[in-house]
Amino acid sequence: MQKQFIVDEIGNKTAVVLPLEEYEELIGDIHDLVVIAERKDEPAIDFDKFKEKLFSDGFI
Repeated sequence: MQKQFIVDEIGNKTAVVLPLEEYEELIGDIHDLVVIAERKDEPAIDFDKFKEKLFSDGFI
């Protein structure tokens, strides 16, 4: 299935029908952007220290 557009009586696009998989991917992308925006003011963590923390917590 491809994208389908719904138009009004003068041809302006008013809505779109997406394949479910594409819709779910877009929702996931929006969620990721929300998380990034919420965390933008958090202090950065040095990558090497982050790896050490993962290792000490047993994730690596």
